[in-house]
Amino acid sequence: MAKLFITLASLSGMFAVGFGAFGAHALKNRLDDYALGVFQTAVQYHFYHSLALLAVGVIALSHPQSALLRSSGWLFIVGIVIFSGSLYLLSISGLRWLGAVTPLGGLAFIAGWGCLAAASWNLLA
Repeated sequence: MAKLFITLASLSGMFAVGFGAFGAHALKNRLDDYALGVFQTAVQYHFYHSLALLAVGVIALSHPQSALLRSSGWLFIVGIVIFSGSLYLLSISGLRWLGAVTPLGGLAFIAGWGCLAAASWNLLA
């Protein structure tokens, strides 16, 4: 579990930086201010949760059997895909209905942080 989460976190961070650079350079003059702001929000949350996933992987090095930790990692991955993914698509495509999907990713992020808190409480007791 630790190896998988650390690897996925590293790849996710790599993509977050790449998407950020793409937004800053290639999309800067192609998107209106609203769409560019949506894209930047997607990059921010993508990067923050790549770091959170990395933390889960590092903690999992010493606690590989923790179901709460495993759940936290998967919820962060789901959140990145749904939250940031829907915002990336919304900003580029203009399909506003994608905004209705975004909160599901936000819920995954919240649940991931909750699982991480519970896992930390249990593991560090």
